[in-house]
Amino acid sequence: MAADLGELLVPYMPTIRVPRTGDRVFKSECAFSFDSPESEGGLYVCMNTFLGFGREHVERHYRKTGQSVYMHLKRHVKEKATGAAGGAIPRRRNGKVFLDLELNRDFNGEDYEYEDEAKLVIFPDHFEIPLPNIEELPALVTIACDAVLNAPSAYKKQEPESWEEEIQVSRHARSLRQLDNGVRIPPSGWKCQKCEMRENLWLNLTDGAVLCGKWFFDGSGGNGHALDHYRETNYPLAVKLDTITPDGADVYSFEEEEAVLDPHISEHLSHFGIDMLQMQKRTENGHHTDNNARPRVSEWEVIQESGMKLKAVYGSGYTGIKNLGNSCYLGTVMQVLFSIPDFQRMYVGNLQRIYDYSPLDPTQDFATQMAKLGHGLLSGQYSKPPMKSELIEQVMKEEYKHQQKGISPRMLKALVSRGHPEFSSNRQQDAQDLLLHIINLVERNSAGSENPSDVFRFLVEERVQCCQTRRVRYTQRVDYCIQLPAPIEAATNREELLAYEAKRKDAEENMRAPPQPVRARIPFTACLQAFTEPENVPDFWSSALQAKSAGVKTSRFASFPEYLLVQIKKFTFGVDWVPKKLDLAIDVPDFLDLNRLRATGLQASEEELPDLMPPIVLPEDTRAPEIDEAAVMQLAEMGFPLEACRKAVYYTGNMGPEMAFNWIIAHMEEPDFAEPLTLPSMIDPGPSTSDSPMGATPLANSPPEESIAILTSMGFPRNHSIQALKATNNNLERALDWIFTHPEEEESDALSDMADTEPNDNTFSNANSHSDSTLSPDRDTSGPRVKDGPGRYELFAFISHMGASTMSGHYVCHIKKEGRWVIYNDHKVCLSERPPKDLGYIYFYHRLSSS
Repeated sequence: MAADLGELLVPYMPTIRVPRTGDRVFKSECAFSFDSPESEGGLYVCMNTFLGFGREHVERHYRKTGQSVYMHLKRHVKEKATGAAGGAIPRRRNGKVFLDLELNRDFNGEDYEYEDEAKLVIFPDHFEIPLPNIEELPALVTIACDAVLNAPSAYKKQEPESWEEEIQVSRHARSLRQLDNGVRIPPSGWKCQKCEMRENLWLNLTDGAVLCGKWFFDGSGGNGHALDHYRETNYPLAVKLDTITPDGADVYSFEEEEAVLDPHISEHLSHFGIDMLQMQKRTENGHHTDNNARPRVSEWEVIQESGMKLKAVYGSGYTGIKNLGNSCYLGTVMQVLFSIPDFQRMYVGNLQRIYDYSPLDPTQDFATQMAKLGHGLLSGQYSKPPMKSELIEQVMKEEYKHQQKGISPRMLKALVSRGHPEFSSNRQQDAQDLLLHIINLVERNSAGSENPSDVFRFLVEERVQCCQTRRVRYTQRVDYCIQLPAPIEAATNREELLAYEAKRKDAEENMRAPPQPVRARIPFTACLQAFTEPENVPDFWSSALQAKSAGVKTSRFASFPEYLLVQIKKFTFGVDWVPKKLDLAIDVPDFLDLNRLRATGLQASEEELPDLMPPIVLPEDTRAPEIDEAAVMQLAEMGFPLEACRKAVYYTGNMGPEMAFNWIIAHMEEPDFAEPLTLPSMIDPGPSTSDSPMGATPLANSPPEESIAILTSMGFPRNHSIQALKATNNNLERALDWIFTHPEEEESDALSDMADTEPNDNTFSNANSHSDSTLSPDRDTSGPRVKDGPGRYELFAFISHMGASTMSGHYVCHIKKEGRWVIYNDHKVCLSERPPKDLGYIYFYHRLSSS
């Protein structure tokens, strides 16, 4: 039999690889679906690429690549027999659990056990070879199989310090000595006993000393007094004061030099008068909360609709998303996006085409991973109601309530966060930032095809007026979201707020418990009014006066999007530069009519400001440009004109003969190629005229020659480079991105005017060349694609944040489906009883038909 197996595998031996350092083994999840070793069909791992595939998708990979040998992994989850001894989950050393996968936490560990099975499968005949089979398999195959089985999961290897790492119980927890010194810790108003720090405070669990934490390189943290105290006393355990909840707290062991668990934390805290049940709540998935305990309790309960008997819903569109540990910001954004028909049509409607044309590594393809998540949410395959027998069992056991497991967004999160310093971390992030980041990725990956993010794009008309001459300038820019300020001065309960603030300050000064917090209630009309009011333009330069002057700007809608995103500006920065949230409620309406905010353009009674830019002011020492004469001579020796060589070296920033040579090749056909180098500061302006005042330059002038030279030296045509720079306000990085998303053959002269319609810094460039029947009929299709229509909207979704900062807390979303509101709280999906519309953070409206 051994010889037979060896002969059978001989033709496939060149395709079987042993995982090397750096290879990721995807043995926990399918690249196209959410199948895993625990799924009914198990998971197939390619023995060449180490990608994982569910039963429905492995044939596609075989047909596309010709790879025939796969390892089939299956984890059997069994209920323990009644009366079984022990009850703990079997450890890997017993041989039943040998896959390096995290145990499924959706099952009660005391009632279930796991058993793993592995075998080689040879396609297309599905010939199976059970593993382990050391005696009968060739040595190379045995080594490869062992390496795959023992390899860490792809995401454990990618994120060694991720949420999957378990915190251990401190060896000091059980025998911790606590001094009976009468110390009692108040519920608030804490500060370091050795300095005035009021943040990052730690309570020593032996003597009750409250001291600040260590200093971090970015200037945050504290003065390290808690560590100094340990060195003086050897008291090992401390708890961070602003992390105490009914479910636990963050405990650090100075002696063990790591975060630890303290199973007796409730008793240790009660020694100092701290009742954990009175502290703010922490959600069951471990979302970090923050100080200011009392106001946050109410917010958490109201937004999550705690205390209400919410009815779970199942099926298509009602699938939850697992929280990977502070990833709820991603889950809520994706839930809302895939409730929009355009995203459903693009990614789920084209699922088979996307999968069939996916690259060899689908885990790195944006369209594939979006289609995978969309199908997981909308298919209903991962959101099935419990069977009747399960319901009976639940009633009998009482302690286990059925909930859908939800799907894990790990593969998509790893892809969209790659290279991003914030989203690639396991810290909580701003859902608004992630939403715009996703829209940007959709834009980049939709070139030449349907772009679902078109539904969000609109044009903003900005009117700037010189206060002295009363002359105006109109420009347009692209945007995706309106940010409404929350004017506290417009609160309907202003007197109550002032009284609370006075009581709070008094309580803080006298180390008393803070008063019951008061939430500001602001009318939505006041937010909209603040958005439309004129704002001062800093450092405004009036082209009519040829000098700085006072200027004001107003913004209006030049077009209305199909789906309107409204963000309430709830966050501000504290003195420590940490984003902090304003505690407020806004009566956001279900229906919104913005037609009165439609832009009107230049009026007959208005006079435009001249199309002139401020004069270029250069320091005197730049009038004689520095040029690397050695590089000039090297180029001149090749036979190029001397003046052309000087220009090439200057315009490439003295970066060497090679860069200058590329510039020469790109500019040889220009009529002024051999003309002497001329700079703006070297030109005598001559007499001024009324049309062109001295020092002013027309707005239509070309971008800086230095920027053009850098792009042309990379091989891009000069005209294309100029268009890119004009379209991005001479920003080199954005211009390069613009070039890649706008192939040269699709450009038109109209794109040279795109500078007036570019988004601001926190939005994205997105002009597309192909036409769309839904474009506004009076707009040039070569400009930004907008789906204009009436400005009447209905609310269909909103994302809410709980916590005092974007860097902590938890997100949930509410979506209106089939005429009823549904709450999506990580993997839990239920009918909403009281959707907290007044506490939302990002609101989503869809346009009402003109009828």
